[in-house]
Amino acid sequence: MRARFAIIILTLFVLSIACDESSADQQALATQGDATAQWELGLLYAKGEGVPQDYGKARQWYEKAAAQGHARAQYSLGLLYAAGRGVPQDNTKARQWFEKSAAQGDARAQYSLGMLYDTGQGVPQDSVRAYMWYNLAAASLTGEHQKNATNNRDNIARLLTPAQLAEGQRLASQCRARQFKGC
Repeated sequence: MRARFAIIILTLFVLSIACDESSADQQALATQGDATAQWELGLLYAKGEGVPQDYGKARQWYEKAAAQGHARAQYSLGLLYAAGRGVPQDNTKARQWFEKSAAQGDARAQYSLGMLYDTGQGVPQDSVRAYMWYNLAAASLTGEHQKNATNNRDNIARLLTPAQLAEGQRLASQCRARQFKGC
């Protein structure tokens, strides 16, 4: 049940991202190497907006942007691997992409890492780390996403010992101080 919930939440994040330019404009910019245009073109293929839906092409464009360090593209690749869309389902690869994005401060990726640690997908289950990632995400997300991160963090907090809770808070604080590097 938690695994399905994780995939649903991850999919909702990618669907909440909007693209303003047409697919033809995106294609031109993307082929010139513009990382944001590559990511946005990947989104168009993932959603099937203005182009036939094609997760394989979405992956290709995300990979080009991710190779340039584009955090949202790295996050989007993580989503594809978590859901097995256009790639074999692989939570370990999803985690790797989420970590790259989270290291750049992407709160959606931080939330996704919380889900993986919470459910033990692609990583050993670790409630302290899940708490840390949810805590970081809750501090940056807004609206329903923030509410979900806060609820998940608080639900885990109820299961932790006082020492574990203190450790999760320490790790979150340390991660913020390092500007999300090496978390």
